Amino acid sequence: MARKPASRIVGEFALFDVVYEDGSQRSNRRVPAALLDGLDKDEPARGVIMEQDREIAEKSGRPPLAIKSLSRSSVAKK
Repeated sequence: MARKPASRIVGEFALFDVVYEDGSQRSNRRVPAALLDGLDKDEPARGVIMEQDREIAEKSGRPPLAIKSLSRSSVAKK
């Protein structure tokens, strides 16, 4: 049975924009918010996103790209 929209845990994930060395950008990459609570702030997100990139590269047969910069995605307000 599907969950009601209001029952979803708010803040479950943090969204990040990633810019790669070749200039390409990926937006709204999901990282579990629980990993970002420590003193390292957003640095653990880099490791999670690199692991996601490795999995994607493995499936696509292309080498993973090097991350140039990482920043939290801005949330559009309604």
